[in-house]
Amino acid sequence: MAPAAFHYPSNTVCVMDASGKLGSSLVKKLLQRGYTVHATVQNHGDLQLSDVACENKKLKIFYADPFDYKSIIDAMRGCSGLFYTFEPPKDQPHYDEFMAEVEVRAAHNVLEACAQTETIDKVVFTSSATSIIWTDDRKSTEADFDERDWSDINFCRKFKLWYALSKTLAEKTAWALAMDRDMNMVSVNAGLLMGPDLSIKNPYLKGAAEMYEDGVFVTVDLDFLVDAHICIFEDISSYGRYLCFNHVVNRPEDAVKLASMLTPAANSLPKSLDNDMKIMQQRISNKKLNKLMVDFDRRPQVD
Repeated sequence: MAPAAFHYPSNTVCVMDASGKLGSSLVKKLLQRGYTVHATVQNHGDLQLSDVACENKKLKIFYADPFDYKSIIDAMRGCSGLFYTFEPPKDQPHYDEFMAEVEVRAAHNVLEACAQTETIDKVVFTSSATSIIWTDDRKSTEADFDERDWSDINFCRKFKLWYALSKTLAEKTAWALAMDRDMNMVSVNAGLLMGPDLSIKNPYLKGAAEMYEDGVFVTVDLDFLVDAHICIFEDISSYGRYLCFNHVVNRPEDAVKLASMLTPAANSLPKSLDNDMKIMQQRISNKKLNKLMVDFDRRPQVD
C-alpha cells in the first residue's frame, strides 16, 4: 500500500511518446506499479513494447501524432494522467533553428487536448535543465540556478543553442496553456540523460564546455529520471518545476570520463577542459526534487 501522502486519482495513465528511451522505460515501470497504460507512438516502426503488450493486458498501444489532435484525444480517453515527452519527427531528427516551432506546436496540441479531456487530473511534462541555465549574466549571478530560473531566448538564438531554445519555448507554451486552462501540470527539467547510446551528436551537449566551467553541467541516470516522473505524478504535494539530475560534471576526472565516452578515438581532452584541471564549483540545485523523493517507494506495487 502506498504512503498516505500519495494519491491515485485513477489507475489509467497515458505516456506520450512511448517510443523513446524515457517513454518506453516509463511504460514498463508504470505497469510494474499496477497502472493501466495507454502508450502512444508516432509510427508502427517505433514500437519497442510489442513483447510487453503481448504479456500485459494493462498495456494499450496507440498510434498518436502530436500534430493530429484527434489521435491525441483518442489516446488520452479515460486517463487520469499524462506523461509527456517530445520525440523529434523521423523526418527531422536533428535540432536546428526550425525545431523550436515544431516542438512548440506539439506541446500546444497535447496540452490543449488535455484541457478537453475531462478525466485528466495531472500532466507531467518532460523538459530540460537547458531551459534554466542559459542566460547572459549566468557568470555574475551569485545564487545557484534552480527551478525559478529560465534560459534567455535571445541568448539561445544568438549562440545557436537550438535544443535549449526548443525546450524553453515549448515549456513556456505548456505553462501558459496550463495556467490559462487551469490544468494541474508539473515539469521535470532533466539533465543530460546518460546511457550506452550517448554520442557527441546529442543536442544537449551544445555548449558543454561552458556548462562545465560554469558548474551547471548535470546528468541523470534513466532509472532515477523514471522514478522522479512517477514520484512527481503520485505525490499530491508536487508543484511547478523540478530540476532532475543525480550527478554534476564538475571534476577533471568526470570531464575526462565523459569526453572518453563521447569521443573514444580522441587522444586528449578538449582544450577547454584541459587548460584548467581544478574542480568547478557546483552552481545548480536539485534540493526541491530530493526533498520530494525522500519517502518515495521505488518497489513495484503488489496487487
